Amino acid sequence: MKLTAICILKWNGQETAPVFLGSAIDVSNFGYFQRPAVREGIMFIARTIVQRTSSGQRQTVKNAEYLCHVYVKPESGLAAIVMADGDYPVTAAFSVIHKLLDDFSEQAGDSWQNAEADCLLATPLLEPALTKYQDPTQVDKLSKIQKDLDETKIVLHQTIDSVLRRGEKLDNLVGKSNDLSLASQMFYKQARKTNSCCNFM
Repeated sequence: MKLTAICILKWNGQETAPVFLGSAIDVSNFGYFQRPAVREGIMFIARTIVQRTSSGQRQTVKNAEYLCHVYVKPESGLAAIVMADGDYPVTAAFSVIHKLLDDFSEQAGDSWQNAEADCLLATPLLEPALTKYQDPTQVDKLSKIQKDLDETKIVLHQTIDSVLRRGEKLDNLVGKSNDLSLASQMFYKQARKTNSCCNFM
């Protein structure tokens, strides 16, 4: 059971890329030289999934052996995504999302609404949360949120390809992405060819 990443983003609609307000990413289980590419891949996947999520929607997207849980708050456009392995409980992941969105809203107020470029505003909140919530029982204290989640339908997409618009291919998006350096794009293409070293992208 592993929580790999938690990110908070400003959702700008489905036609405009969201803006990172902060992230906490643990790539310690990857090889040393793979870590930068995997980190960039996580940010690319997070940005893509959040952009393709409708306002007010909760969804879980499967990408390789990871599940990406995302929620976009309808009233504010504040979004969060949690990436974890398949063993991490879905309800715990959404409880983490709701807790962190509430904490960030309380902490930052409206200061994040003018963000037009990626920033680290939420990172001080997310880094300790990534460590704390590795144990999903730490989220059990959030029973009110848990109850709300049980009443909400969660959409599970089988692959990230189902999130992409008709006619789009992940390979084309990787080529156009500003989140991935040339080295990461080459790493992605090589990993796709060998299909062994990096299952996250």
